[in-house]
Amino acid sequence: MSFVGSVGQLETILARAESALAEDDPDAALDLCDQILGAAPNHSGALFLAGLAHRDLGNVDYAEVCFRRVIALSPNQSTPLSGLGAVLYDQLRFDEAQPILNRAIEIDPQNAEGYYWRAMLRQRRGDNNGSLRDFFRAGQLEPLSFPRPLPLDDSTVEVVVQEALMAMNPTIRTYLTQVVIILDEFPSIETCEQFDPPALPSELLGYFAGIPITERSMGDPWSILPSTIVLFRKNLERFAPDRERLLEELRLTIFHEVGHFLGMDEDELSQRGLE
Repeated sequence: MSFVGSVGQLETILARAESALAEDDPDAALDLCDQILGAAPNHSGALFLAGLAHRDLGNVDYAEVCFRRVIALSPNQSTPLSGLGAVLYDQLRFDEAQPILNRAIEIDPQNAEGYYWRAMLRQRRGDNNGSLRDFFRAGQLEPLSFPRPLPLDDSTVEVVVQEALMAMNPTIRTYLTQVVIILDEFPSIETCEQFDPPALPSELLGYFAGIPITERSMGDPWSILPSTIVLFRKNLERFAPDRERLLEELRLTIFHEVGHFLGMDEDELSQRGLE
């Protein structure tokens, strides 16, 4: 739907788009932004919200286009820059993201999102002290949106893994003797690029590597080699605001990847509440 409306009408639609995004309905937000952009193609507010909606939907390439258009219109706004830095990170373009996030923080030292995504970059580069400072600053500025990561030590992971395995059917536990469970810090570029489209490095909590049990064949010796489930500590630490939910997220991730080992696809996992 496209029409030429008054400024007041466009702002009313923009407010509805903001509400839709706040209510976790990025598709509706995007439709409303499209209405505005049909009448005013350079409406920076609609472009920015469209970028956020695309990002929520995982369309990081479209989000990049929207944020870059906002920056072209208003080069000294901090939030479009931090949004751009975030989607560059999720496109595995870490070197490009760094100066953009630095610039966002330089323009607005109160930009919590800028600190949060820069903290993840610093983590990847082994700058643990710098990462902790940035996570701390983001949590100070916006504790609800950017809670500080909760440490997840090896012994806790071991206990939760064992609890999750013991909760499974004994037959499944027998199959899982063929699976090695590994704890890694965060997904590598190579790991993300194994997915089509590439997995978002900020969101990948774990992955299954190997041949699902439903596809194994005694005639193919390669198919009966041990499989691997990899859990990513740093992403898990960021995905829950408290310890109880952190441990629950870890359990869900284990069950999700075991589901892949058993031959389930994403739709089947979603139907079982393991998305």
